[in-house]
Amino acid sequence: MKIGFIGLGIMGRPMAKHLVNAGHDVMVTDLNQELVSELVGMGAGTGSYSEIGSQCDIVMMILPNADIVKSVIFDEGGIASSMKKGSIIIDHSSVTPVESNECYYELKERGISFLDAPVSGGEPGAIAGSLAIMVGGDQEAFDTAEKYMDAYASSMILTGPSGSGSVTKLANQIIVNNNIAIVSEALVFASKAGADPEKVYKAIRSGLAGSAVLDAKAPMMIDRNFVPGGTIKVNHKDITNVVKTAHSIDAPIPYSAQLYEIMQTLKVHGHLGDDHAGIVQYFEALADCKVEKKEN
Repeated sequence: MKIGFIGLGIMGRPMAKHLVNAGHDVMVTDLNQELVSELVGMGAGTGSYSEIGSQCDIVMMILPNADIVKSVIFDEGGIASSMKKGSIIIDHSSVTPVESNECYYELKERGISFLDAPVSGGEPGAIAGSLAIMVGGDQEAFDTAEKYMDAYASSMILTGPSGSGSVTKLANQIIVNNNIAIVSEALVFASKAGADPEKVYKAIRSGLAGSAVLDAKAPMMIDRNFVPGGTIKVNHKDITNVVKTAHSIDAPIPYSAQLYEIMQTLKVHGHLGDDHAGIVQYFEALADCKVEKKEN
């Protein structure tokens, strides 16, 4: 099958590279023509949205928000305008389940399958080809697409019908981002009390407080390294989607609602471009104390 890939940003670029390196016939496009040229130099083809739609059997995309996703699919000259019946669109973007369902049902009327398939693992996972993909949609489409997503993923699970992938991603983001906030609070507390946060981290990481988030983010906080793998901006969008979705289904989310306001504060202070380890800066400002290595 011929594969289209739309969106060559911090995640999409390495994902598309894995597809090309796996030997698949790939067409790519992005607003940044330098990134397109890089993939073309590796052997990919390129074209407009409609050309990708007409020539590709499966089109993958990872884009900033649902409005852009819908525009790329449904606007005049979008991929749906030229896709053949039986084709598949895989949306790796992080959107709400309502927005995923809107795409699914409109495409179904045209004979095109749609999988909402957000990813977890950030830029490191995309580069390593070890992303976790949570998928919503029809079993037949998933079975067809699975072997192609395998180029950049270590796990793919069909979690249920359309929208289920987006629900699972939002649940993932609740856990990850609240975990980062609690790690931040704990390390600021330890630092304010005079303890060495690096030694505190090493002492607790093998106990019940240990987690993948602790191991990934505590060292970044201690090193003052906020170069983004996953930005606060992207995660703020996801937590905004959590709040919107939770309110629409009457599911109280008190911790995530507070986290939304924490991220709003970081936005006001210009930290949206930081890695989400930078959430620690909110708690540092409250305590007037920085998490950093102690002098020996």
